[in-house]
Amino acid sequence: MTGQLSISKISRYFGTKKILENVSFECRTGDIIGLFGRNGCGKSTLLNILFGTLKPASGNILINDVPLRNNTGQKQIGYSHQEIFIPQDITVRNVIPLYFPGGEDQNKIFYSPGIPAMETTKVSNLSLGEQRYLQFLLVIYLSHPFILLDEPFSMVEPVYREIIKEKIRQLQPVKGFIITDHYYKDVLEIATKKLLMVPGNIITVTDEHDLTTAGYLSPRQQQNDY
Repeated sequence: MTGQLSISKISRYFGTKKILENVSFECRTGDIIGLFGRNGCGKSTLLNILFGTLKPASGNILINDVPLRNNTGQKQIGYSHQEIFIPQDITVRNVIPLYFPGGEDQNKIFYSPGIPAMETTKVSNLSLGEQRYLQFLLVIYLSHPFILLDEPFSMVEPVYREIIKEKIRQLQPVKGFIITDHYYKDVLEIATKKLLMVPGNIITVTDEHDLTTAGYLSPRQQQNDY
């Protein structure tokens, strides 16, 4: 069954500062939306509004035409944000059942590349990249039909970045993703839709050239790797 997350005319202010204004787009099951924008343009703010941890000043969020109320989105929207939220003082082996009590769901995590090698390690002893990779896995395998990923590639070792992209592609038929990350090449590689947040607007882009023309990238950035 195809699901639809509809964002309609979302606005948000911090004091008198306008962060978001009339942001509108849709994410359907099967979409991988790359959300680009400079620091301070409101990307993380928008994701927090979708998840329900912030309230918009105006606008509506609907899933399958049903408005989200009182954090009901958290039952249908998974969110891996920039901060590590998984417990630090227990091993990877013991943290996984906290999120997936059932054996079959646990196995999706336990048998993911790299996890067997860190299974007996305390989360606090993992590198930041390993923690972010583990958190990513815990979120994408939730039953939620929509997944928000804020900086999933940041501070993550290249080998895990490739696994992250492959996992997203594998789950694409049954989930909709909204991804924002300054590792823009990784996002461009997997995104089926690309949106750029600019002051007062959100525009559709297709490639690095569009990102440069719109002012998100400098010509020098386009020529160089990360």
